[in-house]
Amino acid sequence: MQYLLLLYADEAGFKRMTPDQAKQGLAAYMAYTDALVKADVYKGSNRLQFISTATTVRVVDGKTQVLDGPYAYSKEQLGGYYLIDAPDLDAALSWAARCPGSGHGVVEVRPIWDMTHPPSAGA
Repeated sequence: MQYLLLLYADEAGFKRMTPDQAKQGLAAYMAYTDALVKADVYKGSNRLQFISTATTVRVVDGKTQVLDGPYAYSKEQLGGYYLIDAPDLDAALSWAARCPGSGHGVVEVRPIWDMTHPPSAGA
């Protein structure tokens, strides 16, 4: 089963890091990614740009509204994700606990709803 590990952290903390701290942080994520690959559970990952680059779109009464910034303001922001293929939730939670993001933020684990064969419109 595939799981999405959503990494949330206070992005202001990244801006306060020294170059050495940033280098150590990157190395930790690279080692984690390597471990996922070696365990054959890695399916993909990406880091998101800072929340200041976000644009929010919604449709109200048939009219599109485009807003600069995030939908919700909170102390922690979505900073990236890992997509993994794990045998069960316990295994996914174990991988989430090993993620460097769990040490300076939170990692939300969400099972993927497999849409390979979506239900027909008449079902």
